Amino acid sequence: MKRTQIFKADGMIVAATLLLAAATAWAQSPHFVGKVTATLVAGNSVQVCFKEAGLGNNQSIDYTASGNATATFVCVNNGGNCPNAANKTTVSGPVAATGTFNSGKNGSISQCLTIQPPGAGGFTCPGGQTRTLSQVSYSGLKITDTTNNITKAATPSQLSATPFTCP
Repeated sequence: MKRTQIFKADGMIVAATLLLAAATAWAQSPHFVGKVTATLVAGNSVQVCFKEAGLGNNQSIDYTASGNATATFVCVNNGGNCPNAANKTTVSGPVAATGTFNSGKNGSISQCLTIQPPGAGGFTCPGGQTRTLSQVSYSGLKITDTTNNITKAATPSQLSATPFTCP
């Protein structure tokens, strides 16, 4: 009779443990809250800000803010002018910024990641001239929780800036 009582007690512990594990897994439901916003900062970069909830307490979550960008670089002389020569280049491609954040005690994360424009590659300017970013445009801006494989588009999803115009 004692064995039956021990077995029943062990069975209840196992059942309680399974129920608790299922409830915990069900309670964690990662999702982005409200709008994911995209804003131009520093004249040519994009800051993507988001809030995600339903993550569980003290979880490290990996994020990638991404999109596509096109940037035009020009050569500017010491007088602040662009020479008549065709000293410019346009580059395009994917851009991204990554970060890892902790959900803390409330199971949510509110953060921003900053995406830089693409580099000029091998484009150089002659002596006495400086390579300068003239125009940049971003499209398809979004945030991805790569830990839970959840993505949400940013608003707006397209932005552009003209930090320098040739006089």
